[in-house]
Amino acid sequence: MHWLGKIPRRCTLWGTEMSIRTFHINIKKLLSIQWGHQEIPAKFNFANDVVDHWANMEKAGKRPPRPALWWMNGSGEELKWNFRELSEISQRAANVLSGPCGLQRGDRVAVVLSQVPEWWLVTLGCIRTGLVFMPGTIQMKSTDILYRLQSSKARAIVAGDEVAQEVDAVAPDCSFLKIKLLVSDNRREGWLNFKTLLKDVSNTHHCVETGSHEPAAIYFTSGTSGLPKMAEHSHSSLGLKAKMDADSWTGLNVSDTVWTISDTGWIVNILTSFLEPWTLGACVFVYLLPKFDPQTVLKVLSSYPINSLVGAPLIYRMLLQQDLSRYKFPHLHSCYTGGESLLPETLENWKAKTGLYIREFYGQTETGLTCRISRTMTVKPGSLGTAVPHYDVQVIDEQGNVLPPGKEGDIAIRVKPFRPIGIFSGYVDNPKKTEANIRGDFWLLGDRGTKDPEGYFHFIGRTDDIINSSGYRIGPSEVENALMEHPAVAETVVISSPDPTRGEVVKAFVVLAPEFLSHDPDQLTKLLQQHVKSVTAPYKYPRKVEFVLDLPKTITGKIERAKLRAKEWKTSGQ
Repeated sequence: MHWLGKIPRRCTLWGTEMSIRTFHINIKKLLSIQWGHQEIPAKFNFANDVVDHWANMEKAGKRPPRPALWWMNGSGEELKWNFRELSEISQRAANVLSGPCGLQRGDRVAVVLSQVPEWWLVTLGCIRTGLVFMPGTIQMKSTDILYRLQSSKARAIVAGDEVAQEVDAVAPDCSFLKIKLLVSDNRREGWLNFKTLLKDVSNTHHCVETGSHEPAAIYFTSGTSGLPKMAEHSHSSLGLKAKMDADSWTGLNVSDTVWTISDTGWIVNILTSFLEPWTLGACVFVYLLPKFDPQTVLKVLSSYPINSLVGAPLIYRMLLQQDLSRYKFPHLHSCYTGGESLLPETLENWKAKTGLYIREFYGQTETGLTCRISRTMTVKPGSLGTAVPHYDVQVIDEQGNVLPPGKEGDIAIRVKPFRPIGIFSGYVDNPKKTEANIRGDFWLLGDRGTKDPEGYFHFIGRTDDIINSSGYRIGPSEVENALMEHPAVAETVVISSPDPTRGEVVKAFVVLAPEFLSHDPDQLTKLLQQHVKSVTAPYKYPRKVEFVLDLPKTITGKIERAKLRAKEWKTSGQ
């Protein structure tokens, strides 16, 4: 065995001397990066590994105790929690969920709250206790809530006064639902009160050691046919991906403050006002806006040290309708947008009036952040930016082959032979639907586009029928189902229609029942719009209604939605 002595005990890599063991580890990491195979730790928990990390840094005096969450509303209420305080109070929230509520690891919890501080506390509490949180918009009606509670077999729902009545209307039909937790200063029969319970529990909680691949969240995502699908994310596809993305995107640091104007029901909210800022130790700023008011937004941007703004393109378009010369934004250095296409004129006007670029990001509920234009990248009007480093994003053809730069095809992420961190776990109880979205080695994003020689992606259009209005993704079947409940509607189909402000809106073609043919069209339009608002989330209602005698159909009787949509966009000059 004398030849063992000839094996070097130390070697050099990138000019750095290290042990042979460290050398092998670094080579393995290098190869993992090169071939897209990322090492995933067995255990990961965002609350423990990120929030508590910063809390301990504060306790040790290694991080200034500046706010981690800075919240206020228009009534003068204001709240600031540094990471140490956030850690302690979220441990209280965890104790409420696992104590008085009696919830156990793996239970599913619907969280239907507006941008109140409790949304962040409850979500962190779920992460700490290994519960699967399911965010939802407060715009949901009883039918939306019933579907989500029944299909997910949710054990609990956390909600505010806005939807409590809607929940009570359907709760008796939800056999798995055991706990209703109210976030309010009021009391309600049959509900536990979160604020009251929070005062009476310990501020010490032993965080569950969640597995990296263990379920963390479920988001309901609209489809072109049928009801919304349940997209499940793991602790790694949310939290670990955020750690990987953070440095390559916003460029935030511990002294920065970011304001995201978004509904808590959408995944962009948790990405940009929770996971990524806190990964970098930055401050999340929230100003409660029950209804979007551009003047309030401009006053807040002028009055508070907000460095980074995140919002849908519609928000920037509405801000540009104001007299921006009356406002100064001394602290603002970065503006980001996603959820729908950013019009070049919006980009140009914002740059001319503020001196700042709006940087696009792109992705979907199932994949999180996929492409972005970071602070260090050149902004190209009409571009979605380049792929985040650990995603291999390509434009592919119908056979799954990668297309050369400039060729139009389907935008997709490589998921074989290795599934990158960040891709969701799959559609719950629907493996066929999950598999149907894979073509060859790629996950299809559902969009058509091109990739230029510099790696920037350019969006051309959707390959499905999803209506993307002001960042809200609306499945046409949801609106059609609501319309069909009204006695005036004999048949209907819903498509997108171009709109100068929202990009596109919901339009319904309606064949009337015979007894309603003589009714006034304008009155019928208002009646149907109000009906949709009453049975489903208001943002889904058709802003345009056209009454027709029949609908175009194939020989098999299927409505030719694509034909109607093509005619609608051509007629409107788009």
